[in-house]
Amino acid sequence: MNKSDIPYVTEAFDNYIRVAYDIELIAGLQKAKHEMQSIPFSKLEELGDKAYAPNKWTVKDLLQHLIDSERIFNYRALRFARMDATALPGFEENDYAANADASHRTMQDLMQEFIAVRETTIQLFTSFTDKMLLAEGTASGRRITTLALGYAIIGHQLHHYKIIEERYLVM
Repeated sequence: MNKSDIPYVTEAFDNYIRVAYDIELIAGLQKAKHEMQSIPFSKLEELGDKAYAPNKWTVKDLLQHLIDSERIFNYRALRFARMDATALPGFEENDYAANADASHRTMQDLMQEFIAVRETTIQLFTSFTDKMLLAEGTASGRRITTLALGYAIIGHQLHHYKIIEERYLVM
């Protein structure tokens, strides 16, 4: 299914879904993965523990945030695809970042984990039927479909990829 097949977009996720590629979901997830892998790794290693401004996340924090968020979005997608009507709570991304302590990890470790999580995301969404992709659930007090969550994963990564390009790679 494509982004245009999303029946509605919830305000909480519209910024991410809007920037996601308008191509078939699995192709979009793969394309976004390849974009992350195209960032000059030596530059990421050099910037790993640096932030572009005071009180901003480091590149390592940002990668850990992408990993954590993708896992949460995948969990939500699985619940909705299995027709679980239980409303799911939100999560506080700044608390996650503060408690993940990404500074003790290497960039190579973080990138390997990001790729591994993305591969499981691709496998998860590949397993869903069209009916499952259009299933709805509630997360963070907002209705959203499984399909929209898939595109939110892509758009969330692209949002942060742009931040890496514009604010970190120019350091």
